Amino acid sequence: MAYTEIESLKACTDFPALTRSINGHPVAFLDGPGGTQVPESVLSAIRDSYIERNANFDGCFQTSVDVTAAVAAARTAVADFIGADSGADISFGANMTTLNFALSRALGRGMNPGDEVVITQLDHEANRGPWLNLTEQGLVVREVRLNRDGRLDLNSLIDNINARTRIVALGMASNSIGTVTAVNQVRTLCTDVGAYLVVDAVHYAAHFPLDVLALGVDFLLCSAYKFYGPHVGILYSRSGLLNQIEPDYLRTQKAIAPYRIETGTLNHAALSGVTAAIEYIEKWGFGKSRRERLVSSMDALHHYETDLAQYYYNSVKDISGVNVWGPGFDASPRAPTVSITINDQDPEQIAQTLARSGLQVWHGHFYAIKVLEVLGLVDRGGLLRVGISMYNTRREIDRLLEKIEAIARKLY
Repeated sequence: MAYTEIESLKACTDFPALTRSINGHPVAFLDGPGGTQVPESVLSAIRDSYIERNANFDGCFQTSVDVTAAVAAARTAVADFIGADSGADISFGANMTTLNFALSRALGRGMNPGDEVVITQLDHEANRGPWLNLTEQGLVVREVRLNRDGRLDLNSLIDNINARTRIVALGMASNSIGTVTAVNQVRTLCTDVGAYLVVDAVHYAAHFPLDVLALGVDFLLCSAYKFYGPHVGILYSRSGLLNQIEPDYLRTQKAIAPYRIETGTLNHAALSGVTAAIEYIEKWGFGKSRRERLVSSMDALHHYETDLAQYYYNSVKDISGVNVWGPGFDASPRAPTVSITINDQDPEQIAQTLARSGLQVWHGHFYAIKVLEVLGLVDRGGLLRVGISMYNTRREIDRLLEKIEAIARKLY
């Protein structure tokens, strides 16, 4: 099925937060890259978990049996969402950053001084900082350059991967300027030198169908709160791989995948919310299996969000005084995330002005501060970012464009 403005308006009724207003203006949640709103079904699943399954898992009594099944169901749902073999390849944590620090420590234990890790200047700090920390044990970290057009320098990527490379860590889509990286090309380079490929798909997973088996990644991380779920971090490990590395874990916990990297008690209620979020996405698709329905749904959502983002991009770039950063929509694919600056105005002040009219957008560096350093935007306060989600509409974008044009003309 196609996902159009009509479906988006229907979806809006599923999200309780979308009924809010600020100063008499309906709230437009254009901050999806920072976290999406959740449908009623997710809220209900979390509430029901506390009523029906509020126990620890792996016990003999019924409440524990039920929560054990719910956790397993969440793993299976995520596996279907990203195209993994099974739920046994899915681990959970507090967030992507925490999981990636755990993963970097685990992989680092199997490396020697002088071994190399490749990261990029385009990435969120959650996929840079954990790897940069490995320099403390004598590892070498190399950076792939970011060009001024918002794309990674392919020659820099090729030059930095060599026989000493043990890990290549990169993001699939930039949360700051929308660039999408061709992971398949990097997979070939990693295979040639026997390096692990670690992918941050936090921003990508919210807007594109994912197929980890087709991508050939070794590890992939994402976060449920970017695709209409609660705050839960997700780690996919290629089948059998997690059992070959040495994460931090207690001797009393299960030392096999997927539990091996999960420390402490998981947020069981939130995991029920993850399952509900994936089921919500699934309902917009078609097919015989859940995987087929999820792929068709994400494909339809991708096209809807891209069309709306492209409309905003083409309109806002024509406003005098506005500069749009990152690749255009002629570079396919591209995430539906558009960041701008307006003359010499402070992005924070612009965001405050928009917020008074119920237009919720983000400003600053979005934890991808290296991007701003390369583009020379740190001292001017970063960027003003608009992110499109499934519940956003053209009417909201028109409201936003009207305000941005007035701000650019300094009518506020």
